[in-house]
Amino acid sequence: MLTVLAFCLALCIPFLDGCKKNEKPLRAAEIHVITKEFVAAAASAGVSPSDVRSEFNASDQDPDSRDHVDITLRENSSEKSGDATERAATVRLLQALGGVATKHSLTQDAPSESREGILSQYRRAGFPTHTIHIHFAAPAVTQESPVTEDHARLAIILDDLGNDLGAAEAIFALPYPLTISILPNRPHSVEIAEEAHRRGYQVMLHLPMEPVSQGKMESQELRPGMSGKDVRALVEEFLNAVPDVEGVNNHQGSQSTTNLALMNELMPLLRQHKLFYVDSRTTAATVAYDAARQAGVRTAFRNVPFLDDVTEVPAVRKQLQIALHDAREKGEAIAIGHPHPATLKALQDVLSQAKEQGVRLVFASELVH
Repeated sequence: MLTVLAFCLALCIPFLDGCKKNEKPLRAAEIHVITKEFVAAAASAGVSPSDVRSEFNASDQDPDSRDHVDITLRENSSEKSGDATERAATVRLLQALGGVATKHSLTQDAPSESREGILSQYRRAGFPTHTIHIHFAAPAVTQESPVTEDHARLAIILDDLGNDLGAAEAIFALPYPLTISILPNRPHSVEIAEEAHRRGYQVMLHLPMEPVSQGKMESQELRPGMSGKDVRALVEEFLNAVPDVEGVNNHQGSQSTTNLALMNELMPLLRQHKLFYVDSRTTAATVAYDAARQAGVRTAFRNVPFLDDVTEVPAVRKQLQIALHDAREKGEAIAIGHPHPATLKALQDVLSQAKEQGVRLVFASELVH
């Protein structure tokens, strides 16, 4: 009988032979993208998302660094075919992982097997990219096990994207699940949205709305007094201008979000498009969140201070620490910042501490209800 390792070797040979020795090493950001694809491949092979853990450890400064993926492959307690069933599940998983490796021209060192699982190392142009450890485990206990939340959750939305490609690339270099909100009809709105979606970031429409201050008005924005027809036409135009949108939050809007009639025109449109809404809360008098709930739109609101009202690195770091603290206190929190250089530097400095502080970073969609 073939061992699991023999199956593994048989599956790995095609992409070992197909590698190209003259390929350039990958950047850390590119490795992170492949990591997300490995995680998705494990899910497609039937592995529960809760049994997959990834760590974005690859760094452009350290050529020997690599990302890590731990996959726990559990026996199916409802099946009684023993080793054959376990072997078939392993083969499905290895085929899925091998497809990702082949797609990105990764080569694989000879895998090692123990009773605990299979350890595989992947490379590109001789440089390490990934370590994938498949652990074999008994079925998860489903009875008499306490259900606990081991982490509070924090979603960070970075909005006002669309003008600066460099700012978007700086965000893409951060190995965290950040939500990107993009202004419509900017020079790089489409390009940034498509690239963000390709790299696995969540994309939102940063919907222009009228502020109280007349000095900051957009040429096109939702304004009180607009007819339902005009609201629909403008929202449809904006959605067409930003591809791959999953949700919406307001850009400015301290005037518009206080107008219940306007919000009651907007929210059914978002429901029709199956989009969630996050109220940026640019005014305490907003009725947007309540209107969204009334219309059956999945919704939430910013419930910690803006990250970068003061665009200096120490100030943003302080606001991030407040966001982490509030997430622990409340169980979940949504923060909003902008692609300022100071904000991006502070995110790089602070977000690596989130896990040890008991906070899990998530996309905004995970916190809407």
